[in-house]
Amino acid sequence: DRLATTVAAELRFLPIEAKAEILASSPVDIAARLDELVAFQSFMEQVQAAKPHPAFVRAQVLYQNYVCFVYLGEACFRILAKSAPAGSASRKTSRFLTDNPVRAFRNAIAHGNWTYNSDFTGLVFWARKGSDPSEPLSQFEVSQDELNFWQSLARCVGYAAYLHVRSGAG
Repeated sequence: DRLATTVAAELRFLPIEAKAEILASSPVDIAARLDELVAFQSFMEQVQAAKPHPAFVRAQVLYQNYVCFVYLGEACFRILAKSAPAGSASRKTSRFLTDNPVRAFRNAIAHGNWTYNSDFTGLVFWARKGSDPSEPLSQFEVSQDELNFWQSLARCVGYAAYLHVRSGAG
């Protein structure tokens, strides 16, 4: 709760120019982006409330990783890492969510280079360690606990950003 409150306060008090830059960074209206996050949250709650079939759990894993790392990474975290005040929690969390190891995981999700580990307690993925396209893919593993943290952080920052940039943008 404290991180969400801190990020929300930082973004609420961003200069109008910084908010305008964030809003202008995407052709998709920020209200539509917030609607997608709300729909995503509803889906997650419905799946959690049911005793879902394994196929639904697998769909949930894919959907959650796409929203948290590809969708929000491109639509929110990259511009926040640039526009949020230096040293702020908003900038630090956005950079964390767009740098390795999360960046490598995001790329693996976007390119289909991932699978469950042998006991389903995490995911194995393949990505480049750097940005050189000729570099070979390396294998990594992320535990479910670590992935839960990354996903929770992504959702926290995404909601705070969309609610507070939208609400104070003029």
